[in-house]
Amino acid sequence: MSADWRADRIAAALRGENPTVLTRMEAGFAVIGDVQFLPGYCVLLIDDPAITRLSDLPVQRRMAFLTDMERLAEAVERVCGRRDSRFLRINLEILGNTDPYLHTHVWPRYAWEPEELVRRPVWLYPPERWRDQVHALGAEHDDLRLELAVELKRLAAS
Repeated sequence: MSADWRADRIAAALRGENPTVLTRMEAGFAVIGDVQFLPGYCVLLIDDPAITRLSDLPVQRRMAFLTDMERLAEAVERVCGRRDSRFLRINLEILGNTDPYLHTHVWPRYAWEPEELVRRPVWLYPPERWRDQVHALGAEHDDLRLELAVELKRLAAS
């Protein structure tokens, strides 16, 4: 994966050049996370980088974004639940601390996580987990990506 698209993930998604995009949704893009130490981690990106908070959106677009968020969370839950019997739940987070545009983190949580972390925010994982190439998104995640994309399409059709 080239790093160029990371400078502006939303513009790259709009141009069809963001390799993490799973599908276009009504208010944004469902993308698989750059790191996969919790397999199935995804992010919902708003489709307009000028939108920095949920309240920036008119009510109808706000509802569309929240519906997209729920749909992505359900897809991750279904896929991760099928793939791993120790899947527990989904954590949803709208933070906006590093990337200023509106986005939601969709974190699958598992019973196999360290006891001191499984009930705490993902951001408490040590920095090595975020930077270690063993956890980076790569070709070994192609099946997971495909399953997530198929599940998102299935949910959109229902």
